Amino acid sequence: MKVFESATRRTGKGVAPHGMEDKDGFAEIIRSLGVSACLLLLASCAGSAEDRGSGNWPGYGGPVGDQHYSPLDQINDGNVGRLGLAWFHDIDVGGSSLTAPVAVDGVLYFAAGYSVVHALDAVTGKELWRYDPKSPQVAGEKMRAAWGSRGLAYDDGKIFVGTIDGRLIALDARSGGPLWSAMTVDKNDGRYITGAPWTFNGKVIIGHGGADFAPVRGYVTAYDQKTGRQLWRFHTVPGDPAKGFENEAMEMAARTWTGEWWKYGGGGTAWNAFAYDPRFNRIYVGTGNGAPWNRTIRSPGGGDNLFLSSIVALDADTGDYAWHYQTTPGESWDYNSAMDIELADLKIGGETRPVILHAPKNGFFYVLDRQTGKLMSAEKIVPVTWAERIDVATGRPVENPAARYLDGKPAIVYPSEKGAHSIEAMAFNPKTGLVYIPVIDHGQAYMDPPGALADWRHQSGQRFSPGVSYPNEPGLRQPKSALLAWNPVTQRPAWRTPTTAGWRSGGATATTAGNLVLQGRESGQFQAFAADSGRQLWSFDGQTSVTAQPIVYAVKGRQYITVIAGARFWSAKDRDRVWNYRTQQWRVLTFALDGKAKLPPALKEEPSIADDPAFRVDSARAAAGARTFGERCAICHGENADAAGAAPSLLESGVPMDLASFKAVVQQGLLLDRGMPRFSELNDDEMESLQHYVRARAREEGVRRTKSD
Repeated sequence: MKVFESATRRTGKGVAPHGMEDKDGFAEIIRSLGVSACLLLLASCAGSAEDRGSGNWPGYGGPVGDQHYSPLDQINDGNVGRLGLAWFHDIDVGGSSLTAPVAVDGVLYFAAGYSVVHALDAVTGKELWRYDPKSPQVAGEKMRAAWGSRGLAYDDGKIFVGTIDGRLIALDARSGGPLWSAMTVDKNDGRYITGAPWTFNGKVIIGHGGADFAPVRGYVTAYDQKTGRQLWRFHTVPGDPAKGFENEAMEMAARTWTGEWWKYGGGGTAWNAFAYDPRFNRIYVGTGNGAPWNRTIRSPGGGDNLFLSSIVALDADTGDYAWHYQTTPGESWDYNSAMDIELADLKIGGETRPVILHAPKNGFFYVLDRQTGKLMSAEKIVPVTWAERIDVATGRPVENPAARYLDGKPAIVYPSEKGAHSIEAMAFNPKTGLVYIPVIDHGQAYMDPPGALADWRHQSGQRFSPGVSYPNEPGLRQPKSALLAWNPVTQRPAWRTPTTAGWRSGGATATTAGNLVLQGRESGQFQAFAADSGRQLWSFDGQTSVTAQPIVYAVKGRQYITVIAGARFWSAKDRDRVWNYRTQQWRVLTFALDGKAKLPPALKEEPSIADDPAFRVDSARAAAGARTFGERCAICHGENADAAGAAPSLLESGVPMDLASFKAVVQQGLLLDRGMPRFSELNDDEMESLQHYVRARAREEGVRRTKSD
């Protein structure tokens, strides 16, 4: 059966198939699609937004099962060579563009930078409307998270988006007008939103981040889609026992903690992936790492520390606890489980089972029973040293004691805190039975900083709260990354194609019924592979990094593929190509068969290093500035000030050369509207040290470039 394009449309009385309003129109559908297709159409009308119309892509996880899979096959492995650029749209707002669009009924929606929502005609790329929540003006220190919006959701004529300052906003999908806004966090509590909302049963759920920046206790909240009224909230870690527990689940979880963990927040934030399961009417929540990272600080007597690094199943109507599975008990390595939670039916042991597919940071791939949460299997997808294996009988890891970094002694651990699988989405193709995972093979040396166990405290303005430093260890291997096709039934690789991104994986993936896997690369290439074999079939030069989530959809019988080019990076280190913020253009790229559009020529000139020969660098000040830079600046401007394109290179900027201008930007927030946070807590001495560090690095980079010419 040929898959039909967007078969539903919005009416004043709900959702109706095209032509359903008159019997002649409906008869035409019967004749053109056939009975089986129309039964599927009618079933889609009765389902949730993500099941309505196979031509749409209404949420982060795609049309069905949060699999990042499209049943469309007009573009396939036999004709993908004809794929061309249909249109492009230049992004002109500041901040990150590592974001997943959605497409519904001929309109493409995306949120760039600090949740500035755009609606474009999905056929032409013409902008229809734009909504700016003005987050930088109210976010304060929360802007330091730097990630921007990772996605949004559509349901029942509404677009839902979260903001860095903690709001969940509903917009009218036709006009972009705000319908309601709910503040999901307290103003100064360190929580912020970067992840996509999830919709189900007339509800919308949102989590938050923040545990790496402040003493934060994680939770998720469900709201009524029509009114924004809070319906329920579930905390992911327990609070102060003296104040009582919200429910029996929190009382149970508290027995797995020791000491006074609540003073540190605890963490467990649900900042990225969820999944809704209509079969059991459950919402699955993926939770984050501990805060601080090292369990020895937050829970000195040990313990599993529930529900850190877990999948928690909740009743979708009430938010009541159903079951949990913890991937990393006693988490101490930033091995969060906030990665994709994908739903599938797999034939295992001769029986078709409803399962969850999950590849968290810790290096194992998990298959869980969706009804009970029981572990069915788990195997390593990259080299792993923190645990020997996962015991299927108990569901627990057989941990390597040497992986615990204690008493100031470093521990070399694989994978690193960057994870075997990070935020770049994996995808499951029910036709091939394979999962496509952007993986990283990278190790890390962890060590407690001096005095951390005795008196560790959150510090205002710091970048992370791990209670861990990273000593240089010569024994670490060169990092590698790959696109891995994994068989979840056999728990074995099917094929693998390497990427050249070092400790960063390739981009997020999507897969289709046309036997395609779509993935961008940090090199700037957007590529299509044969889903069954991994053979590269097609490539396009996006002129900047392409690591965001691709989506696949149809409008009026024509299939499209859209991806955002312009993701954020942390560092230029270990990369085969370095992008320059000032010369690259971030864009929406949309492709179709026989597309004829062309990108304008890329700007290739490299800005020169900024320097003042009369400036004398004080080495002691520069060393102090390096510490400040690492805590506050590196997340955007790159480790060792090696900017990778997410923000301007300070080595090429004239701003740090003039101390007054430098203070105006950093201390006073002169460039807030362009995504540059304010660091008002930095005193004048710290600012001068930062200036000396940037000047020192600029001269080192100038020497390096001269030698390489």
